[in-house]
Amino acid sequence: MPPSPLLVRVARGAWQWQWQQLMGGLGPADSEGNYRRPEGAFAALPAVPADAAEPEAHVLVVGRSCPWAHRAWLVWSLRQLAASITLVVVEPDPAAGRWRFSEAFLGCETLQELYTQCGAAAGTRATVPVLVSRKSRQIVVGESARLIELLNHWPSPAGPDLEPPAQRQATQHWRELLQGRVNDGVYRCGFARSQAAYDRAETALFDALGEADALLQQHGGDGWLSGPELSLADVQLFPTLIRLELVYAPLFGVSRRPLWQLPGLWRWRSRFHGLPGVAATCWPEAWRRDYFGALFPLHPSGIVPAGPPLATLVGEPPARPNRPDANHDRFEP
Repeated sequence: MPPSPLLVRVARGAWQWQWQQLMGGLGPADSEGNYRRPEGAFAALPAVPADAAEPEAHVLVVGRSCPWAHRAWLVWSLRQLAASITLVVVEPDPAAGRWRFSEAFLGCETLQELYTQCGAAAGTRATVPVLVSRKSRQIVVGESARLIELLNHWPSPAGPDLEPPAQRQATQHWRELLQGRVNDGVYRCGFARSQAAYDRAETALFDALGEADALLQQHGGDGWLSGPELSLADVQLFPTLIRLELVYAPLFGVSRRPLWQLPGLWRWRSRFHGLPGVAATCWPEAWRRDYFGALFPLHPSGIVPAGPPLATLVGEPPARPNRPDANHDRFEP
């Protein structure tokens, strides 16, 4: 026997109230329901340390599923910084809601302990990525946009300059556009508290992707976002786009246009994934496990749904279905 309409209304109202409370802990929002990302700690951009070139003097702490950490991991890999910066991967602890070291690091079992040890204010969220100095036992920088700028100026024997001087203005334009409308935009969709907030974020997201796609198609498959050379703008876009079909479309509701309908971006994503060292930073199983398993207010069951193999997303785009002849669109009795 189906439940009574009254019971359904009461249960739905109770769940809506509980959902709002849970979402408040997951991500703050303004009075109109727009998600607002909290400010992070250790956000100032420091100078390159004097001991930057010393082996193992610094440690880059990342998490496999975090897109903000992914961008730092990409710069570390593309610029071949392994000789001077050790990579440490932390694992999520969903029950405690924090990142945990596989082995104790500077006497800390969790990233939260490291933040506290380094002077973060009480209640500060401990997030990845962070760059840590072994000598001073302090966090150098923990804001991803500033961290990738620092890593780009880090001494490197062979790594590319990801801020080509001739493209600097275009790179900055794309980085600013992507940060709000795409990188954070998918979260503004997923964490929206109202239909209007979601609609604003989703429209801004796909408008930005359409703009990027049009530009890349003009390049004819040879250029990058801000010009002929790879830049930090490309690094900033890749972690979001590589997660699009695997996580963000099904979980955050950003599925209006599959990426194969944006062929410039599809080819760009495949080219970027093919760069040396990039594939080793991609962990689709961890992405799906951590997003679907940890974001309880968005996915209460915790069931991790099946998704497409990563290889199918970085090869040739699927063939477009043939458009029916206009005469066949009409109903003829």
